[in-house]
Amino acid sequence: MLNRVLVTGGNKGIGLEVVKKFLEVDFEIIAIARDFSNFPQELKDNEKVKTIEYDLSNLDGLKDLAKEVGEIDVLINNAGYMQPKYTYDNYPLEAKEHIMNVDLYAPVELMTIFSEGMKKRGYGKIVNTASIAGQIGHPDIWYGIAKAGLINATKIFAKLLGANGITVNCIAPSPVETDMQKDNSEERKAEFKKAVPCGRFAEPDEAAEVIFWLGTDCPEYVNGTTMDFNNGSYVR
Repeated sequence: MLNRVLVTGGNKGIGLEVVKKFLEVDFEIIAIARDFSNFPQELKDNEKVKTIEYDLSNLDGLKDLAKEVGEIDVLINNAGYMQPKYTYDNYPLEAKEHIMNVDLYAPVELMTIFSEGMKKRGYGKIVNTASIAGQIGHPDIWYGIAKAGLINATKIFAKLLGANGITVNCIAPSPVETDMQKDNSEERKAEFKKAVPCGRFAEPDEAAEVIFWLGTDCPEYVNGTTMDFNNGSYVR
């Protein structure tokens, strides 16, 4: 193993907590995000952490980005965002393209690119951060569509890569206490919490625990799986 992990959206929220988890086991970490201005100083100063500022909506540059990253044995496709300000019948084309690029197309491209090296070494772990929105829908219709596509892509890549010693799984969280919650009204958040048995949203470090396990110790037979992360709410 190379003990190298790439974490997209590693500057804050769930991604930041994932970075911290991999540092605990002495991984070399490459974190990708558009902005690291608020990244903790102790991580900036850590020689095990490399940060790369990159906008994942730029699909054409992903191959060059991969060359800068180098070989990895763990890929965490965590970056994503929503645009609840748009309604299904008033959603600009540019906004649709941007969210699909970041939330679906870039993860698929990164799985395609980095799996080549994993196949040569006969080992790899890929974890995608999807969402419960991909299972039950979402008012931001294109966010829900992108996350549903990522769940399906996880299953497809698990079948394509499983024979090469690579596991591909994803986590589907219900709301987590991250910056994304600023886009939800207090009324909407209160309604969400009514459906959660413990009466609260998840903390980023709780989601990171699941992602870390899928990216490290999960057995080979856990492959193509969507881990429900919702405290038993929205039972399907």
